[in-house]
Order: sequence, then C-alpha cells, then structure tokens
Amino acid sequence: MKLLKSAVVALTLALSLGTFSTSALAECEDGRTCFGPEQAIDMVLGKIAESMKLINDGADSGDVQKMIKKAMDAKKEINASDIVSRHAAKANGHLKKARKAAKKDELIKATEHLEAAEKGFEGLKARL
Repeated sequence: MKLLKSAVVALTLALSLGTFSTSALAECEDGRTCFGPEQAIDMVLGKIAESMKLINDGADSGDVQKMIKKAMDAKKEINASDIVSRHAAKANGHLKKARKAAKKDELIKATEHLEAAEKGFEGLKARL
C-alpha cells in the first residue's frame, strides 16, 4: 500500500509538472528572456525608429543617445547563424557611429547612420 501511494504521488507530480508550457518560462543562461531572431530584429528596428523620431521631434541629443544605446542592447538578443551575426555586427557599427555623432550633437549625421543601420537590420530578415 505504501508503495502504491508513493507511485501515485510520483505520477501525479510528474503529470502536473508537464501540464504547463516551459517555453513560456524560457530564459537565457544569464537570466535574460530569450527572443527569436525575427523578434529581436524587430525590437532593434523599433528602437532605431524611435531614435529617428526623437531626432525629428527635436529632442535633446542625450535622449537620442539613450535610445540608440537601447537599440544596441537589443542587438545582443539576435541569436542566429554566423552569417547573420556578421551582418548584424556591420549594422551595429552604424549604430555606434550614430551614437558618437549624437554625442557630438551632429544629429543630421546620426540620422544618416541610423538609416544605414535600419537598412542593415532589415536585410538580416532575408538571411534568416
């Protein structure tokens, strides 16, 4: 009887653990939430668009720098093949140049680099 009780408890525990989705709780090794490559690219493109909107609205260069930094941070979420990583690094170079230009308060130059970065990140979707 004792053995039967233990077996039933173990079985119900195993079934209850398998009823919820583990993908809903997916995390990377360092505790961040993992995104698919397309979602991560869309996040980066969204941050680039917000940066360009800030520039067009006449925002302070410090705010633009912060938004570009968020785009650079979102780039870290792109986990795909080596080819995609290489092209993402090239596009990220434009983000770095845009951030440096924003630091120098050269927002027109920053916009040019943001547009180049946007084209680069949009091109990544075709390489997935």
